[in-house]
Amino acid sequence: MAASTALHYIYDPLCGWCYGAEPLIQAARQVLPVVLHGGGMMAGNNRQFVSSSLRDYIMPHDRRIAEYTGQPFGQDYFEGLLRDSSVVFDSTPPTRAVLAAEQLQGRGLDMLQRLQVAHYVEGRHLVDVDVLLALAAELGFEAEAFKAAFEQNSDALAAEHFKYSRGLLSRVGGQGFPTLALEKEGRFSLIDISPFLGKPEAFAAWLGQSVACAPVAAVGPSCDLDGCSP
Repeated sequence: MAASTALHYIYDPLCGWCYGAEPLIQAARQVLPVVLHGGGMMAGNNRQFVSSSLRDYIMPHDRRIAEYTGQPFGQDYFEGLLRDSSVVFDSTPPTRAVLAAEQLQGRGLDMLQRLQVAHYVEGRHLVDVDVLLALAAELGFEAEAFKAAFEQNSDALAAEHFKYSRGLLSRVGGQGFPTLALEKEGRFSLIDISPFLGKPEAFAAWLGQSVACAPVAAVGPSCDLDGCSP
């Protein structure tokens, strides 16, 4: 496959639909390179503590994602994390962990997958640096090297990353997270993943057939730029 062909994935680690699409991303990486772009959905002024109103908004939304995609959401998430008013939802720390993993070993996707399970199944606090370092250790990263890479990918660098990702989102015509765009010879085409949610093998087969003729498709279910829409 030509090196100029890649799948660009604009995501957020706190986006439920991105978690719903995670099996598709894992299938896609077997077909062609996947390039990650963190969107900062709940970064900066959009970070927020878990409140009763946020919980009442998120819970039915995530139950719909679980039903629609088959992805598991744990009781430690629904009855633990979402009921802890001390928890802050902030996209910056987990995105920095993804950037660090990509920088060190080209394993940003592995880190993102582990972060999503930690959040949506295990109910762990992704703003806690110790949690992020522990997850990196589980993935086999050397502790001091990962900590140094995490610190190097600072809040300021993450903010620049978010800015670039949102610029790309606009250029390819995406509306929110997840957005997938197939790049071939410098040209981008949006991919509608909604027919494939819960069907990773079918998505991989379709993607392999589509590389030669990049598709343009409608926007499927997604999280908007500053939060999730039911």
